[in-house]
Amino acid sequence: MSTAQHKIGSGFGARSTADDVLRGIDLSGKLALVTGGYSGLGLETTRALAGAGAHVVVPARRPATAREALADIDGAETDELDLGDLESVRAFAERFLASGRVIDIVIDSAGIMACPETRVGPGWEAQFATNHLGHFALVNRLWPAIAPGGARVVSVSSAGHHYSGIRWDDVHWRTGYDKWEAYGQAKTANVLFAVELDRRGRDFGVRAFSLHPGGILTPLQRHLPKQEMVDRGWIDENGTPLNPEGFKTPRQGAATQVWAATSPQLAGMGGVYCEDCDIAEPAPADGTRTGVSAHATDPEQAARLWELSAELTGVNAFG
Repeated sequence: MSTAQHKIGSGFGARSTADDVLRGIDLSGKLALVTGGYSGLGLETTRALAGAGAHVVVPARRPATAREALADIDGAETDELDLGDLESVRAFAERFLASGRVIDIVIDSAGIMACPETRVGPGWEAQFATNHLGHFALVNRLWPAIAPGGARVVSVSSAGHHYSGIRWDDVHWRTGYDKWEAYGQAKTANVLFAVELDRRGRDFGVRAFSLHPGGILTPLQRHLPKQEMVDRGWIDENGTPLNPEGFKTPRQGAATQVWAATSPQLAGMGGVYCEDCDIAEPAPADGTRTGVSAHATDPEQAARLWELSAELTGVNAFG
């Protein structure tokens, strides 16, 4: 089967920063919305977009913390949003739509990783609910502001998508919870969401992308015991990274999502998974966890997940 998952020779790479990919790009007059835009990669994404002239809206579960983190960034504003609470998503979207503004860029950067078994809303597994369903509901509710400007929507996934496809018989892990496989399912959902959103949105000029930002030590690891990170070879007993060259800095980690959101090299394209500031290749047949797995870009699974997500959230901008 043919695929658009092939490198285009962007000229950037794993060590490029968000500022590098924005060099020469003027975002004056553009409005970007960045979930999680006040911590880790999200904060560097907000900083870079605002530095290029964009006005950045940062909805946050902890608005006071967000305001403090963004205090030195001109052109950033905050509002309250808890992606694990669909009522909070609805309320934020209504407030934003009431402002009458049009969105040019959406970057779904907020997320949780490998947390202990946690339930939110009507008993949903927290990683699937927060990383995927909350963003699904948010984008669909904001569609009246996204469609008019032909926005780019960027869904931040991870190489973790290789850990698991969608568990269609038990998406909420009612039995046999595994924190890493649950994270993998949520990250696969992020990719499939971009595939189907791009298919549905392209007639409106809206294009969607997903990506792996790279390995970065950020607050995303907050649920991991120190010993687990030691055992994985990430850090030593003192918390020092064991392989600094194997990790990106936050500014490097933010680069691929900023590139996907703004690069003129992607004009007329969409629905693809990116890494290291380029389109990723398909994962090799030997099972190496690089590139993108076929289960995450399957258009039939993407359509099926969309319908399931619409049923669960009660939101669907496309009828």
